[in-house]
Amino acid sequence: MRKFALFLVGCLVFPDDGKALGADGPPPRPNIVFAFADDWGRVAGAYAAIDGPGTIHDAARTPHFDRIAREGVLFRNAFVNAPSCTPCRSSLLSGQYFWRTGRGAILQGAVWDPSIPTWPLLLRDGGYRIGKSWKVWSPGTPADAPFGGQQYAYQQAGGRINRFSQNAARLIADGKTFEQAKQEILDEVRANFQAFLAERAEGRPFCYWFGPTNVHRQWLQGSGKKLWGIEPDDLKGKMPPFLADVPEVREDLADYLGEVQAFDAALGVLLDALKDSGQYANTLIVVSGDHGPPGFPHGKCNLYDFGTRVPLAIAGPNVRGGRVVDDLVSLPDLAPTFLGAAGIAVPETMTARGLWPVLTADRDGCVDPERSAVYVGRERHVEMARTGYLPYPQRAIRTADHLFIINFRPDRYPLGDPYELDGPSPPTATEVARTTFVTLPDEDAGPAKAWLVAHRGDPQWKPLFDHAYGKRPREELFDLKDDPHQMRSVAADPAYAGVVRDLRERLMAELRRSGDPRVVDDGRYFETPPLAGPLPDDVAKPNRGRNRK
Repeated sequence: MRKFALFLVGCLVFPDDGKALGADGPPPRPNIVFAFADDWGRVAGAYAAIDGPGTIHDAARTPHFDRIAREGVLFRNAFVNAPSCTPCRSSLLSGQYFWRTGRGAILQGAVWDPSIPTWPLLLRDGGYRIGKSWKVWSPGTPADAPFGGQQYAYQQAGGRINRFSQNAARLIADGKTFEQAKQEILDEVRANFQAFLAERAEGRPFCYWFGPTNVHRQWLQGSGKKLWGIEPDDLKGKMPPFLADVPEVREDLADYLGEVQAFDAALGVLLDALKDSGQYANTLIVVSGDHGPPGFPHGKCNLYDFGTRVPLAIAGPNVRGGRVVDDLVSLPDLAPTFLGAAGIAVPETMTARGLWPVLTADRDGCVDPERSAVYVGRERHVEMARTGYLPYPQRAIRTADHLFIINFRPDRYPLGDPYELDGPSPPTATEVARTTFVTLPDEDAGPAKAWLVAHRGDPQWKPLFDHAYGKRPREELFDLKDDPHQMRSVAADPAYAGVVRDLRERLMAELRRSGDPRVVDDGRYFETPPLAGPLPDDVAKPNRGRNRK
């Protein structure tokens, strides 16, 4: 890969020695605050303005994310490299494709390779004070290893933000109003961040990672309306076609949006604390999520946009704000972006490309013509007992016009065997919510999933169930102009034969160029323990149920 190069940031040049030179001498290196929500897909108020009315964005109120989008750059087309927590974070932290991170490429059984350089530890070694609250890299062993484990944790003030609706409900049951309950929880967020700020050395730049897990299931049913005033029926007629537009699913989505608003409220606390400390003007602020919604068809663990497309807004020093950018970007690109801001050399192993040429441009829309595609994929998420703990291997290329997916093992089910549900005593509708972690383990349990599973025999809904959980062909192609929600593959349509051929060649060339083991020896690396098969002894099996990732 390329070496760190000189690049222009406004009127500042960051050379290899890490010193930023200006007319009056070197200005301070920027602080970095990275707010990264677990399971937050691309739904936010800022996107309602650019996507137009009539979508689920209409019900999303995210004033603090929207503020960063206005002050900085809002990315219309940001994607993760893998729609699964651990491999997504492996790629983000290393600035590489997830398939280059060894056992970091899977979720169940993940073990971090300490020889892989990561941007937080490179910042630390380059003079930054680093700190984090809550999730950085997990599930995996050791937890949060790419950030130095727990030695940089600032979370002693409390972590009730991580189960916001449950904790708010408890406080309300004790006699508090919702506003009082919310403030008590947000006070913990502020105290953790202030503890980190209080320990920084004068003049030393810092990097803080805020990673609450509340947007990850589970949340209280009905909490979106009860706590946040989100009316589920306001979503009627606005649901994407892969979600049943019925009261139970609309309520589940409203509850999800409530947790997104809780994260946004916590982001507001961080922004206020930065202003109070006098550090706001010199802080690069980046806000995003690690993949699409959990427990919803097409979301988490799927390579469709609902699973891989995420919000991304960046503001701060040298960022030309007030712009919406259409370039296709991938979250691993943040690694060289952060290192570039700090003037720290980017390791040759990083396959990602820094975003500074985009952040400092003076135009909207498509800025860098080379950012014409992103690559996504997945391997093992959680164990699938019926398939012998095997992965569901996928790779895809996403361009402005098409999504092309290769399912390397089309004989397997993408999210677990749905026909486990059809035994001699099929579960009742009330039992489905408790069993769908086991029966379809690669998609979190929840009311939206449970409703579809319970109605799988209804002729009206069976096609939607089969679309979500049935076997998929080896190749899928979606024409995004005619089918923006990716509901009908045209890979077998002769009219698209040329597109399939071109995108297949382009995808396979990138996989080979980047050394993806999936395209070597029929994927033997990912089909062999410890990447497949029973979990090895060096990792602990997580508890089934609510804490499952």
